[in-house]
Amino acid sequence: MIWWAVLGAGVGCYLLKLAGMSVPARVLSNPVVSRIADLIPVALLAALVTVQVLAAPQGRALVLDARAAALGVAVLLLLARAPFLVVVFGSAAFAALLRLF
Repeated sequence: MIWWAVLGAGVGCYLLKLAGMSVPARVLSNPVVSRIADLIPVALLAALVTVQVLAAPQGRALVLDARAAALGVAVLLLLARAPFLVVVFGSAAFAALLRLF
């Protein structure tokens, strides 16, 4: 049964890719379409991060814990233009310290 799901997902991904490549160039040259296409990955990534940070380990509740605080530290480090590794390790260390106390 699992192989049908894998094959179905593979075919679906291929058709989605084919649909994207089939869009005429005149549609893609439209500034509004170009701007929306640039912003969609940012919105999807922000939604994914929000769900992972605020979701409870079990259940359907929202939680504010060390993950949310670590995300805040990461945002502050990004605003300070810190290098990516400093942001990752700084926010991870902050979360670890919060969980320690």
